[in-house]
Amino acid sequence: QVQLVESGGGLVPAGGSLRLSCAASGRTFSSYTMGWFRQAPGKDEEFVAAITWSGGNTYYADSVKGRFTISRDNAKNTVYLQMSSLKPEDTAVYYCAARMGGAYSSRYEYSYWGQGTQVTVSS
Repeated sequence: QVQLVESGGGLVPAGGSLRLSCAASGRTFSSYTMGWFRQAPGKDEEFVAAITWSGGNTYYADSVKGRFTISRDNAKNTVYLQMSSLKPEDTAVYYCAARMGGAYSSRYEYSYWGQGTQVTVSS
């Protein structure tokens, strides 16, 4: 069982940066692949990034590639999403999620979810 709590969201101007954190409870955090998803108003949930248990493999949606970086610190039971060159279309509620096994971009593959943190990018 894993409980996830996101933080770090807020209001930022276009072109700015923000770092999201997701703190996990449980002693087996290092066994989980971690993912970030987002949902904008009126839109479906969208895969953003994922990182395997060791941090050795990362995956990104095309829309964020080159601007966002996912990382993890297993000693701190935390996964991060560093967001740069933010655009108004990045505005959404961002969720972190966890699953055992490899990385997938489908939300249905993830078993555990946080409550989300709002990111708003002003133009």
